[in-house]
Amino acid sequence: MAALVVCGCTGLSGSLDERSVLETPSGNTPDLSLVSALPAPSGTQNGLAERLSENDLIKIDVFQVDELDRTVRVDTAGRINLALVGEIEAAGRTIPELEKAIEGAYGAKYLQNPEVSVFVEESAGQKITVDGAVNKPGVYTVSSTSTLLQVVAQAGGFSTIADDQKTYVFRDVGGRKLVANYNVRRIRTGNEPDPRIFGGDVIVSFSSGSKIAMRNLREALGVATSASTLAVLPL
Repeated sequence: MAALVVCGCTGLSGSLDERSVLETPSGNTPDLSLVSALPAPSGTQNGLAERLSENDLIKIDVFQVDELDRTVRVDTAGRINLALVGEIEAAGRTIPELEKAIEGAYGAKYLQNPEVSVFVEESAGQKITVDGAVNKPGVYTVSSTSTLLQVVAQAGGFSTIADDQKTYVFRDVGGRKLVANYNVRRIRTGNEPDPRIFGGDVIVSFSSGSKIAMRNLREALGVATSASTLAVLPL
């Protein structure tokens, strides 16, 4: 998935033609299918089943035992170190699996029926790519609660030539390459839900042809042109 999108997005800077992604009237290519909304990656249980990895930063909350609460980073050996119980394997486990392991460690000697919650604050394995008409295209880290609006903010927001109704999210789901168009304008006004973003996603913001034309006109004139002067031009 990464290779497919990187080849198509390199050097975008807002100039990628939408038709280069959606080549046919049906919106599908042999390698890519257009869908109305993206499902969560296979086997993730909406993110809960994602495997922890080295260098992940996680928050441990032990119910009603505040002194045992910790925010710790998984070390290069894949372990975390907690008060009283010492080292516990974390890398390779899902969040529910790690919660049960910590509960078992504390329950064996120190607490009766402990309740432990684990939250991923920063996931080294959950990288996404943001490209196109944004101010800071690049690779970013997402958490277990990241949404499209948050990711756009991470990338410095849309550039002046962006079409906020044409933001595409690419995702590999069970070996299938899927893409969906999200209307950020409607998301911001609450008319559409803000979709969850997962590690491995690629987000591409397309540019508006009319906005590019407006910018080129201003540059060609070489002077600051008032909005009223340009109001006759269609946007």
